Amino acid sequence: MELHRGRLIDHIQLVVRDLAASRRFYEAILRVLDVPIGGTGDDYFWADELFVSSLDSRAAQGKLTGRHHLAFQAKHRAMVDAFYKAGLDGGGKDNGAPGERSYHPGYYAAFLLDPDGNNIEAVHHGPATRSAASVKITF
Repeated sequence: MELHRGRLIDHIQLVVRDLAASRRFYEAILRVLDVPIGGTGDDYFWADELFVSSLDSRAAQGKLTGRHHLAFQAKHRAMVDAFYKAGLDGGGKDNGAPGERSYHPGYYAAFLLDPDGNNIEAVHHGPATRSAASVKITF
């Protein structure tokens, strides 16, 4: 088994009211971001560092997680545009159309609200060179 991880976050759990609606939304946006769904169960699904479960799942302990802002990496601007369209088609709501932001030169992003009101972003930081595509962990 191999995992690919970044430097800071190992995983994030979102507990949602309507797992089917959330799965439609996240499958749509993750597909265009080239991130496959890693696994599913009756009360959860996961992809890379993101774990989404229903309110009645054992992992949720009966409590919603609340509103969060998650920013997904996009390889290029067209991927940000595709994320925005796929997310709207998948049940998300507009929270900021694709465009440049003033955070730093080249910051191109779009924002959507998922079915639970989480602020979900796709961002491309402009031309950059990565030392590696991901961190590879082998068990």
